[in-house]
Amino acid sequence: MPHISLNNLSISYGNHKVLHEVSVDIPDSQITVIIGPSGCGKTTLLKSLNRLLDLNDDVSVKGNVLIDGVNTYDPKADVLSLRKKLGFLSQRPYPLPMSIYDNIAFGPKVHRLTQEQIVQQIRDLEGRSFQVPERKNGAMDVLVESYLRLAGLWDEVKDRLRTPASRLSIGQQQRLALARALAVEPEAILADEPTSALDPLSAQLIEKQFKFLRNNYTIVVVTHILRQARRIADYVIFLYLGELVEHGPAESFFKSPKDERTRAYISGEIS
Repeated sequence: MPHISLNNLSISYGNHKVLHEVSVDIPDSQITVIIGPSGCGKTTLLKSLNRLLDLNDDVSVKGNVLIDGVNTYDPKADVLSLRKKLGFLSQRPYPLPMSIYDNIAFGPKVHRLTQEQIVQQIRDLEGRSFQVPERKNGAMDVLVESYLRLAGLWDEVKDRLRTPASRLSIGQQQRLALARALAVEPEAILADEPTSALDPLSAQLIEKQFKFLRNNYTIVVVTHILRQARRIADYVIFLYLGELVEHGPAESFFKSPKDERTRAYISGEIS
């Protein structure tokens, strides 16, 4: 698991400061949930972890984002390697314009994995006690099935793997996006409001998969839904007006918040 640590992180868009000197460690192998009112910097914080903020021309970053002790904003940092470590799920899934099967195979193919490397990836999954199908088919077939199983999607799509991914429901597309992210062997999953566009049943399935994956991946989720945070969080980060107000284990955070603003937010007095 990557050790993720933020030290005095401040982020601005032009003259507008979005985050103010945030310092926090993200626990390994847990679900960390970032909560707070709209516009408080939740998504900005999440995207700072894998440098998706680079897509904005007017962004200014001060402080450090450390992944395994390496400052990702160092000019010499390997951004591609970083993004491979940290898979990303957006609010709305965007399946690649190809089949369900090819959506999952895309990552390993782009990284030009050899047959031996694919077999090793399968062994790694077995080593984590994940369910891996018998290797009666080709290695890529086994890999695709394994990741669709990890995302909780295999039973729904196993008879139509060669059909366009765009024909899936939006809930299925989000689980496909999760499988596609897992297929490039990340060490952490970053999820930005991953259930906000989904129906309640699909949202429940995504939450179920996050809980299933938490022991093998560090998962960081942005949500505006307090009920969801209570259901899935092991650790909570609360932002308010760009400031890190409070953070800690979920049980103590919700039962005995220390800051007055945290208590007001949890009780619904501020939103």
